[in-house]
Amino acid sequence: MSVIKKILPKATNNSGFTLIELMVVIVILGILAGLIVPKVMDKPGEAKQAAARIDIKALESALKFYKLHHGTYPTTEQGLQALVEPPTGGASINSSKYPKGGYLEKSKVPTDSWGNEFIYLSPGVHGDIDIISYGADGVPEGEGENADINSWEIE
Repeated sequence: MSVIKKILPKATNNSGFTLIELMVVIVILGILAGLIVPKVMDKPGEAKQAAARIDIKALESALKFYKLHHGTYPTTEQGLQALVEPPTGGASINSSKYPKGGYLEKSKVPTDSWGNEFIYLSPGVHGDIDIISYGADGVPEGEGENADINSWEIE
């Protein structure tokens, strides 16, 4: 029995944390959470903006394939819908060159990250074509999450 007493130190009332020590730890964790949570909460907005940029680049690529097959981009009136079904108005195209299923993977024109339609201009103001997402608010201009995402500004 004496061997056990030597191996295991005697429990005293001084072991463990005091109420004050626990309160200090809780306050420190609260301060850290208060500093970190707002920064983490901004990330969904940034992720949606990044997704909109990726979608715009994908639409640009599909439009380049369209032009490669038909010699011209769809008109503004034909819009991005020309990527999923042969256009009927405006410049005629050779429908035999139009791929089955269109130029987009899901045979559907995507909306931006906030559920709004992309704005398509051909000819564009800043290039052959312009593609714009008006951001979270869906109206031109804005700041932060409401900022416009423009094809000519994406690298």
